[in-house]
Amino acid sequence: MFKRYFLTGLLIWVPLVITFWVLSLIIDTLDQSLRLLPNAVHPKNMLGFALPGVGALLTLAMIFLTGLLATNFIGQKLVDWWDKLLSRIPVVNSLYKAIKQVSDTLLAPNGNAFRKALLIEYPRRDAWTIAFLTGGPPGGDIGNHLRGEFLSVYVPTTPNPTSGFFLMLPRADVVELDMSVDEALKYIISMGVVAPPPRPELKTPS
Repeated sequence: MFKRYFLTGLLIWVPLVITFWVLSLIIDTLDQSLRLLPNAVHPKNMLGFALPGVGALLTLAMIFLTGLLATNFIGQKLVDWWDKLLSRIPVVNSLYKAIKQVSDTLLAPNGNAFRKALLIEYPRRDAWTIAFLTGGPPGGDIGNHLRGEFLSVYVPTTPNPTSGFFLMLPRADVVELDMSVDEALKYIISMGVVAPPPRPELKTPS
């Protein structure tokens, strides 16, 4: 009986503690933007005590204003000038371009990084895992060395889907799932515990 109550309590407290811990890390990280302000206007110096979250609000405001400025003509010219400046700096050039391409793909409003949830055999025959369609046929010289129709596929790891493997698979070896990308991500992160809801079977007319 004690074990049952203890486990029930853990199931309630563990998600809460981890959630607040992650939020605390995010807020503490965003609060570092207060270093951009003069010490005289810091909440700790003005109010006499630290006020968590002010730096997070400042960071969000900075991001919003940056996006607002970048959407007009002058802002776009400044962004283009900044990109050209960084492209002339050795080492920084390749690193900045790589990170920008990834962020543009993942964060762009019209981006479609994970297009569909897939089922593939990996890492061996008769072992199946969930993957995501990231693109069509491989481009460049890669396509010249592949016979048939191939797809670009990303296989995430569990429980951290931000790391994984990029594969080019024949279309015939890929099964498209009737599952949203969000449902597939939840299934992966939970290591199969949070299963997607069952889909109603389609009835063929008699």
